[in-house]
Amino acid sequence: MKQLFFLSILYFLTTSLFAEFKSTVAHIDSTIKHRMVKGNSWRKGCPVPLKNLCYLRLKYRDFNGQDRVGELIVHENVAVEVKKIFEELYEINYPIRKMKLVSDYKGSDWQSIEADNTSAFNCRNATGSTKWSKHSYGKAIDLNSIENPYISRSGHIAHKASHKYRKRIHKNNSPADKAVLLKHDKVVKIFKKYGWKWGGDWSGVKDYQHFSK
Repeated sequence: MKQLFFLSILYFLTTSLFAEFKSTVAHIDSTIKHRMVKGNSWRKGCPVPLKNLCYLRLKYRDFNGQDRVGELIVHENVAVEVKKIFEELYEINYPIRKMKLVSDYKGSDWQSIEADNTSAFNCRNATGSTKWSKHSYGKAIDLNSIENPYISRSGHIAHKASHKYRKRIHKNNSPADKAVLLKHDKVVKIFKKYGWKWGGDWSGVKDYQHFSK
């Protein structure tokens, strides 16, 4: 038992104290372009050409406390600061359920949210609008979309799994609870430090998952 205890302590020290954030930033190559086109997240006529977008691979901690590597596509003008933002999220141990390209969900914002996915670029209209979303410019990020729902002016929440997160409070210390974003949380402050606006500050409609530059 003592040996097992010390091994557990050693594992904690190795994974937590000496864990190091890692990331890569690159422009869109032919492989990523193929995924985006086939996955319906980019097409001709989108407001930003592929040459102005960047593909990021970012280390993050999942809901089990394990290190994972996620993918985001953002505008080249915000790529470096997005990398810095996610480095800070990693350093404060903010949990992220998953981080995949919307292309993996056939460009469907609905399916991406249902999977509690964290995502960025997606060439689509803004919710309830005929205008391009900030996501279409690669200048918006949706973070832990189930725990941080979009709530309409009437109070409607479309995704059933998000209903229990209508009341915006921290209840316990579970990963899902830590994922909930409140006004004075470190995560919100980190994004705002880099000049990003938060959908939780909107009047009427609330989009707690949404950050935009």
